[in-house]
Amino acid sequence: MAQRIYTGIDIGTSHIKVMVAAPSESPGAPMQVLGTGIATARGLRHGYVVDAVEATRSVREALARAKAAAKTPITAARIAIGGVGLEEVRSSADITLTASGGVVTPRDVERALRESEKRASGKLVNRSVIHTIPLEFRIDGNKVHGKPTGMQGTKLAVDTLIISILTQHYEDLLEIIDGAGIEVEGVIASPLAAALVALSKQQRTAGVCLANIGAETVSLIVYDDDIPVSIKVLSSGSADVTNAIALSFQIPMSEAESLKRGGVIGSEVPVRKLETLVTGQLKDLFTTINTHLKSIGRARLLPAGIVLIGGGASAQNAAEIARTILKLPAAVGVLGGGARSASSDASWAVAYGLCQWAYREDSAERRTTLSEVLRNASDSVKKTFRSLLP
Repeated sequence: MAQRIYTGIDIGTSHIKVMVAAPSESPGAPMQVLGTGIATARGLRHGYVVDAVEATRSVREALARAKAAAKTPITAARIAIGGVGLEEVRSSADITLTASGGVVTPRDVERALRESEKRASGKLVNRSVIHTIPLEFRIDGNKVHGKPTGMQGTKLAVDTLIISILTQHYEDLLEIIDGAGIEVEGVIASPLAAALVALSKQQRTAGVCLANIGAETVSLIVYDDDIPVSIKVLSSGSADVTNAIALSFQIPMSEAESLKRGGVIGSEVPVRKLETLVTGQLKDLFTTINTHLKSIGRARLLPAGIVLIGGGASAQNAAEIARTILKLPAAVGVLGGGARSASSDASWAVAYGLCQWAYREDSAERRTTLSEVLRNASDSVKKTFRSLLP
């Protein structure tokens, strides 16, 4: 029997990353990374397409490198969508079961979720919904702890977190993947994909913020009681730090990038001035993150703190500065389960998470793992729009 392989494509703000992975022969062991490919994200800006030809060429380049490393053809993949076009909207809805009381079915749950999307439609003009995440169910006004399916009542209510993206950005991203000759098997918001492998269930249950610090954006996802309660993309990133170093000390960008990461031995740039500059830039970034946490009522209230991933997480003292500004535990993340590849550090979390998602959905245990919490949210686009259910 041929080995089942899974491919994830992470379209980031500075790089496009492709990972090919396969299930381990040992049940419960981490997936085996067969190969990876990376290319500069030309034709993209803040996560959206500005030049389809260049962007498609970048995807092909990353795919070619992953194919060569994995020694296998790639015809289909899961895609992660991020960028500044990703936004959240909260909604709520209720549906009548029966006048005399009825048992909640999966179809009733689906109806309630669709109704919440309908009631938020005024805030979703020119936007495509990719996830509708239930935050709380109630039956006849009483909160349901867990799933409402099988319970009895006359009215089912739900509060939801709806994740959407600008339709134009969404269609452009699908177009460049199609142009690279790849069938899109599914789409997921980048922060959710990263959280699959960068956060443990214990962290998600206690309350945690995962910050993926890219070159031009910072993607945030906040969990509480193992439910994603907020997804946010900030239009700033680690490239701002690099640019500030290059301008302040009038040095090449390549040297500025190395200095940001603690490299370039023997540089003429004064160490103390460099540290002051980098610290100031990172303080601004984490202050913005703290503002978002305040807006959702989670500032200083996440016991598992903040976990940093992405290229910008390697900036000097990033975790220490985050801890100081946010007043929360802070650490640089690693891939959960230990992806078996030297190149697969936490900056590959999104691509690896996509492979994990595909495997769990396809595995024999799918009815009790991830596929149970993923559903089609649009009849018109099969296996593309997904929602998370508890």
